[in-house]
Amino acid sequence: MNKADFLIDLSHTIEDGLVTYKGLPAPVICDYLSREESKQLYEKGTEFQIGKIEMVSNTGTYVDSPFHRFKNGKDLSEIGLESFSNLDSIVIKVPYSETKEITEEHLKNYEIRNRAVLIHTGWDEHWNTEQYFEDNPYLTESAARYLKDCAVKLVGIDSLNIDNTKGKSRPVHSTLLGAEILIVEHLCNLSLLPKEGFVFSAIPPKFKGVGTFPVRAFAKLKSK
Repeated sequence: MNKADFLIDLSHTIEDGLVTYKGLPAPVICDYLSREESKQLYEKGTEFQIGKIEMVSNTGTYVDSPFHRFKNGKDLSEIGLESFSNLDSIVIKVPYSETKEITEEHLKNYEIRNRAVLIHTGWDEHWNTEQYFEDNPYLTESAARYLKDCAVKLVGIDSLNIDNTKGKSRPVHSTLLGAEILIVEHLCNLSLLPKEGFVFSAIPPKFKGVGTFPVRAFAKLKSK
């Protein structure tokens, strides 16, 4: 396969007991109908498994829509596929070893207008550890305003939260979702992407009355 045809998975695996965000329950993933039980329902040699999943919508790698923050904002069912898929994109690298606070100065001098902007901090290396939940990289309010003013399509980050979780306000969520700019949190593998030359997709189910849900986020390198 030509490198230009590669699909790169940017989402974490969701498994039973996974903690995505401290204080939120882990998913419960089990059989609703096991293969052994199904043998009683079908002829010999035919069996099925039907899974049962109980989880909060903020699990794994997920997308935030305006309804997550605003009562009258658009939920997942009200947003068109063009907002979730095949978005011209750029990776902006801001290593967490250099700074945890990502400001508008880190975002300047890049062509970001009408694109998905993926912030690569490297924090995903701490995924599923205690360190992941402490002192994570985040965007400032001024960075969010800059992204809004540049009319970006979506903002993603490989961190616990796009906002500073040490306080109770969430200005980045408020600014971006208020402008109907989608957010994807808990990305991974951004180090595998080129700076440009790819499209990004992160598509959730079409739920009514839900503002956040896990996605299979991925990048497709553009043909040259």
